Amino acid sequence: MIEYELIRSSRKSLGLEVKRDGRVIVRAPRWAALRTVRQFVERHRDWIEARLQEAARCQAAQPQAETLSEEELRRLVKEARRRFTQRAEYFAPLVGVGYERIAIRKQRTKWGSCSSKGNLNFNCLLALAPPAVLDYVVVHELCHRKEMNHSPRFWAEVRRILPDYEDARRWLRENGGALLARLPER
Repeated sequence: MIEYELIRSSRKSLGLEVKRDGRVIVRAPRWAALRTVRQFVERHRDWIEARLQEAARCQAAQPQAETLSEEELRRLVKEARRRFTQRAEYFAPLVGVGYERIAIRKQRTKWGSCSSKGNLNFNCLLALAPPAVLDYVVVHELCHRKEMNHSPRFWAEVRRILPDYEDARRWLRENGGALLARLPER
């Protein structure tokens, strides 16, 4: 039996996610019976096991960087605010959008987000990433000012601004776990 965390919400379908740390998350509608959820997990056993093996390989291959101290985090947040503000000011006219405020957060699950009010939030750890990765996240969030989804139109807009954005996405997939591991335990 595969162990998993069940998250219920007002969604319409079942969904699976295997985190880089090896946790299996099942998202289910509130009305879904536990038996249905278990059957869903069992039907996808091969896919889950393949992702768990991949996560284990990635973790083993990642050199463990030191956890950031509170002082280092404070400096990183300050540096991230400066860099994100500068890059958002540069890219917003190219995307053809404006934005309200920029917030820098110490998050474990997101690199960035954009609210419907136009507020941009960015993960301070991106200040440790290559500049092209930081630029990609800025452009990604600014493009959400035009398309609040990940539709083909959204990705076309990202590609219009950053034709090689997929390199930055790949870098985040391959190295993001090591960045996230640098946050201190709560």
